[in-house]
Amino acid sequence: MSKYTKKDIIRMVDEEDVEFIRLQFTDIFGTLKNVAITASQLEKALNNQCMFDGSAIEGFVRIEESDMYLHPDLDTFTIFPWRPQQGKVARIICDVYCTDQTPFEGDPRYILKKVIAEAAEMGYTFNVGPECEFFLFHTDDDGQPTTISHEKAGYFDLGPVDLGENARRDMVLTLEDMGFEIEASHHEVAPAQHEIDFKYDEALITADNIMTFKLAVKTIAKRHGLFASFMPKPKHGIAGSGMHVNMSLFKDGKNIFVDEKDKLGLSREAYYFIGGIMKHMKGMTAITNPLVNSYKRMVPGFEAPIFIAWSATNRSPLIRIPASRGESTRVELRSPDPAANPYLVLAICLAAGLDGIRGKIEPPEDVHENVFSMGEAERERLGIEALPQDLEAAVEELEKDEFVKNVLGTHITEKYITAKRADWTAYRSQVTQWEIDEYLYKI
Repeated sequence: MSKYTKKDIIRMVDEEDVEFIRLQFTDIFGTLKNVAITASQLEKALNNQCMFDGSAIEGFVRIEESDMYLHPDLDTFTIFPWRPQQGKVARIICDVYCTDQTPFEGDPRYILKKVIAEAAEMGYTFNVGPECEFFLFHTDDDGQPTTISHEKAGYFDLGPVDLGENARRDMVLTLEDMGFEIEASHHEVAPAQHEIDFKYDEALITADNIMTFKLAVKTIAKRHGLFASFMPKPKHGIAGSGMHVNMSLFKDGKNIFVDEKDKLGLSREAYYFIGGIMKHMKGMTAITNPLVNSYKRMVPGFEAPIFIAWSATNRSPLIRIPASRGESTRVELRSPDPAANPYLVLAICLAAGLDGIRGKIEPPEDVHENVFSMGEAERERLGIEALPQDLEAAVEELEKDEFVKNVLGTHITEKYITAKRADWTAYRSQVTQWEIDEYLYKI
């Protein structure tokens, strides 16, 4: 059931004195885009008549087939609380359509909606709760971002040690104004690193919320003279930022991952869901960890998972089953980072989990020991494989996994792989300061 009708949107825009509406959509790399219209053009937009040039968006279409339409999702209408109170600014998230009025296959939101529809056919609702980490850095005299922070706070520290506390509080209040239910916010392990957790919801709403969350956090940080970065590993020698994804499947209003008779409290569907994700994890990694920089977070010593294993008792494996049971039973995937496109991440997680359920894919035994402290021989004995170690290896694994490529569709798969190969080539050809410091004087 829709929350709003076209009449509701027109009435709210009028009553709230909204002058500008941003029609938002997301490209295949997870970058938020928008077309701004005035209130006088709202009715046209609500009738799906707002057109834009798709050839100007990286990874969309060629110039000879560039016309695309935005179809607003009325339930995503939100007024930005940080804009002026006179002549307010609102946004509506849109789906992207082709000129023949069919959904555009390069629209990440459409990919997620397709997999959600598959789950619905099996009677399932997919609920997701994300944990999004980010850094708050100083800006320079020109307002450009740096990686400088004066604070030295750590996990769960509070002010005055936590210098970002005021900005974080402002972010929480702003998000609540926008309809978010914030469950927790705290300082993370690294200096200047923060986390704000919001309540789980159905997958499409959660993906939309992650995009809105990042926009709000960046906007409020700027108001405090800071820069919010969702880069996975902005500084050497400290922990990077993750975007842990907590997932559960509901059927007829009940969490189907629950089985109180099982020793871990998990149902067969939960085990199969884990099995499906573990089977496809290597092929999924180029999506969950999309940057050259993503793999600098995934090194020993900083808690980010490196090995494909699962556990109900410790945090070192890729997949963790948090302690809470009953209706709160969930599967936590710990490898994704906040640079990832949330629509594509949730689409491939759900699809892989459903593949596990359909194929009754049993996961290996859960791991009780710290995977990082195991020797290579021990991991080999237990059949624990490593995630791809860099972007090139991750793209190669994606190319091998026909299932994941089928979920993404031909358009996104081809454009994405081409772009990521170009990133890797550009990165590989750089000469870094580390190389100069390490080799120049010796050779």
